[in-house]
Amino acid sequence: MDLSPGQQKAVFALVVVVLAALGYWLIVPRVSHSSGQAQPSPTPSPTESVPSPPASVPTAVTVTPAPAGGVDIYSWLPFTQQGLAAAAAVTEKFLVDYNTYSYTESAAGYVGKMNGLITTQLASTLQGLYSQQGVAKVRSDQRQVSTGTAVINSLRAFGPSSLTFIATGTQHLTTSKSTSSGSAQYAITVTGSGTSWQVDNIELASVGQS
Repeated sequence: MDLSPGQQKAVFALVVVVLAALGYWLIVPRVSHSSGQAQPSPTPSPTESVPSPPASVPTAVTVTPAPAGGVDIYSWLPFTQQGLAAAAAVTEKFLVDYNTYSYTESAAGYVGKMNGLITTQLASTLQGLYSQQGVAKVRSDQRQVSTGTAVINSLRAFGPSSLTFIATGTQHLTTSKSTSSGSAQYAITVTGSGTSWQVDNIELASVGQS
């Protein structure tokens, strides 16, 4: 059935609302919530140097007949339920690794544990930022050891081959003199298809939202 432009807009609005609710139902219960609320610690922050733009929402939605017994919204979307779950799992694992490191760890070692989770371009960017002289010196002088946790908050945008999640990463930092915890919210973009995804970009969630 052909839809008028007004009907297409109404259907797209419905998809966005239902997707937000479904994303919460599918993703949030799968991840572990962190209770850290302290101010962020003075640790490396390579987030603002990764320039890749966020994914965009497609402008057209193809509507297919609803199956008997309910509406299958995945027939309107460029990914499956399994694909969304796989992309979310990659995002969460990456953010945990991103905030987990030790002053004894080399840049290659830090990035190496993310093999398979991130694109080659992002791996090169993170390795360069981790090994910056000033950042590396502070990490070594303070004997920093950090453990990360992550929780996905929402799905910000999607396209045919990309998804952008909003996620909160918490860093539990131990130094030679103190222990602290801090959290930050990130926009993390993954690219791929089916159940195969890699993180292509990470930046603070507030970037580009003002």
